Amino acid sequence: MLKQRVSVRTPATAANLGPGFDCLGLALDIFNDVVVESALALSIEVSGEGVGAIPTGRDNLVYRGLEAVFSRVGQKPPGLQVTCHNGIPLARGLGSSGAAVAGGMVSANLLLGGPFSTDELLSMGAAIEGHPDNLAPALFGGCQVVVAEGESYLHATVPLSPALKVVLFIPDAHLSTAQARGVLPKRVPLKDAVYNVGRAAMLVASLANGELSLLKAATRDRLHQPYREMLFPALGPVISAALGAGALGSFLSGAGPTVLALCTENEAVIGGAMKRAADGQGVVGVSRVAHPALDGVVAGEVA
Repeated sequence: MLKQRVSVRTPATAANLGPGFDCLGLALDIFNDVVVESALALSIEVSGEGVGAIPTGRDNLVYRGLEAVFSRVGQKPPGLQVTCHNGIPLARGLGSSGAAVAGGMVSANLLLGGPFSTDELLSMGAAIEGHPDNLAPALFGGCQVVVAEGESYLHATVPLSPALKVVLFIPDAHLSTAQARGVLPKRVPLKDAVYNVGRAAMLVASLANGELSLLKAATRDRLHQPYREMLFPALGPVISAALGAGALGSFLSGAGPTVLALCTENEAVIGGAMKRAADGQGVVGVSRVAHPALDGVVAGEVA
């Protein structure tokens, strides 16, 4: 029997973590909330981040995620009222699209009584949103390694030190993922590929073992950040400022333009340094302290 009302909360995510291009992601404690309930016809309401920019029809990403799950069981969604309150900034490299798709899929799965595992939802969502490195941490929480394996995806959770904190510099300006992808080369030098493989492996090991002093070297990248810096020239100065203020590592969050710093202390000092560096480059934005979100999508009321 179809449930009448469900609510879910989905975390923001930071993909790549520097060298882990398209295969590493971290969930953050910034959230989107979705409530879906039975109605006579489709109605989608949006509040918070993205009002006026997010579609409120069938092309809404929450609805597309919901529709994909119903389609997999051979059904069309019934009349529904979908209420979205968004805390995740839009088009800033914080996984707003992945959170929307994940929230819609989990909502639909709950409405239908849970026919699909979360692993199955990951594969469904990747077909819609195209970024499993955002979807995996959104669905499972924490830090996730995710790789394609045939038609499905494998993921593994990376243990994190409870002392680890996150400082974000979030520019006011948007940057589309398509634009950030467009500047990437189709081929890279072998030495750059080797450089990133080594640092991605070191990043996972240092997080898992708590050897956080290695993060400065382990979060460096040659595959995407040098090219994306052409779109966001403040990247280098903001990263340098974060490291100079005591951050353990710093990198572009997803496709950007948000810059993320990892630390265990002095969050306010690091955030202030990042903002001053951005100000010096003429980039308006805010610094914000966050934490890893160890849970992925969390269900609230189900009736």
